[in-house]
This record gives sequence, C-alpha cells and structure tokens, in this order.
Amino acid sequence: MKSYVCSACGYVYDPEVGDPDSGIAPGTAFEDIPDDWVCPLCGVSKSEFEVVA
Repeated sequence: MKSYVCSACGYVYDPEVGDPDSGIAPGTAFEDIPDDWVCPLCGVSKSEFEVVA
C-alpha cells in the first residue's frame, strides 16, 4: 500500500498506521478512506493528498 502526503502541511498518511483518532483503522488503504475524511493536522480534503514518491 502506498503512503500519501498532504500538499498543504506535509502530513503523511501511512496505511500501516491508519488514522485511529479519526476512526481509520491500521491497514486501511488511502483509496478506502471515506471521501469526507480530512487531514488530521490542517483539515484540507482528501483530494489535496498526493502519492509519496
């Protein structure tokens, strides 16, 4: 699974860790996160994330 980085603040979504504080379990692929999820640090939408190269 690929990691994704927030283009606004640099937060990295790591699918192995997930985002438990937002209800996203470890092992959840970025593509499987609900579309209304937002960056836990700065609040931008999921569409503002890019694949980590």
